[in-house]
Amino acid sequence: MNTRPIGDLKLILLSAGGTGGHIMPAQALARDLLSRGYLVEMVTDRRGMAYTGLFEEMRAHLISAGTLRPGLKGKVAGLAAVGLGLFQAFRLIRRLKPAVVVGFGGYSSFPMVYAAQLLKIPTVIHEQNAIIGKANAFLASRASRIALSLPAVSGLDDADKARAVLTGNPVRPEIAALYTAPYPSVRDNGALRIFIMGGSQAARVFADVVPPTLTRLPADYKARLHIVQQCREEDQERVRALYAQSGIRADLLVFFDDVATQLREAHLVIARSGASTVAEVTAAGRPAIFVPYPHHKDQQQKMNAEAVADAGGAWMMTESGFTQDALLARIETFLQNPQTLFRAAEKSRSCGRPDAARKLGNLVTALASGWTD
Repeated sequence: MNTRPIGDLKLILLSAGGTGGHIMPAQALARDLLSRGYLVEMVTDRRGMAYTGLFEEMRAHLISAGTLRPGLKGKVAGLAAVGLGLFQAFRLIRRLKPAVVVGFGGYSSFPMVYAAQLLKIPTVIHEQNAIIGKANAFLASRASRIALSLPAVSGLDDADKARAVLTGNPVRPEIAALYTAPYPSVRDNGALRIFIMGGSQAARVFADVVPPTLTRLPADYKARLHIVQQCREEDQERVRALYAQSGIRADLLVFFDDVATQLREAHLVIARSGASTVAEVTAAGRPAIFVPYPHHKDQQQKMNAEAVADAGGAWMMTESGFTQDALLARIETFLQNPQTLFRAAEKSRSCGRPDAARKLGNLVTALASGWTD
């Protein structure tokens, strides 16, 4: 199938599941490809369309998506949604004639990438986690290239590994720029700024554990803290009251639109360990306490966190082990020995791949140009 000529431009079609963990790296790649003179368009589901503010420079297309749920009715509904998504994908590809289709995982990325493979259009799948996701696992055998965020990814067979390339997980340019920024000054008896971020479920566990833990610190330690915390709206009143009663300086927001600024100023991050979060924290070179989401069957967040913890750039705490006593001991150690954080920051930075968007862009560009070697 010939690519659509618009002047001398070629179109790259990005297909991503409807979560930030899939959309954010797609957006970072889009910026790189746009800077090279390519046309870029995005395909996602209804959840992903909530991120339309990220699509200012490219057109976004809505596609039907579904997964096979328990029970006959759930399976039939899922198959119907996938079938509709494939029909929409074939129609969109024939109209747009992309040079390459890039999939970022999530079940809603499947129809577009699979349709492109059946139509013999070059495809790249990008895997953000240490364990390949179901959609990417199905698509891997037909993919022209498989881009990996981590050196060791389980779930690929030997034939797939031969087409795998380590690119890293693309992050936004403003976060990639932090890779060369120095770690903020940290001194004995000096201020300690802790940035706590996470989605709705992560925000609940952090709201339940972190504030009451910090209120148990001695007064001189509490005076040194500056907490910046993502917090669900329904939790803000009680969390703010706990910090205020203890004299701990705290800024609470439901959503942060300045993550790069917060990472630049943070001495320590407390967060879940989704692939995009880990990529951003390590690109910024910030030590972290990672609390993996415990309910994934494959424990992908646990493996993401272990990759950084094993390098000395983070501490992993399971949710069941994320108790007040355990966290208190950890924070007291940091306040008593801030050099621990300084050393961990460099180990975290060693895990970062701030050039991931460029490397993935190189991979896509090569395929769009017909370079197969």
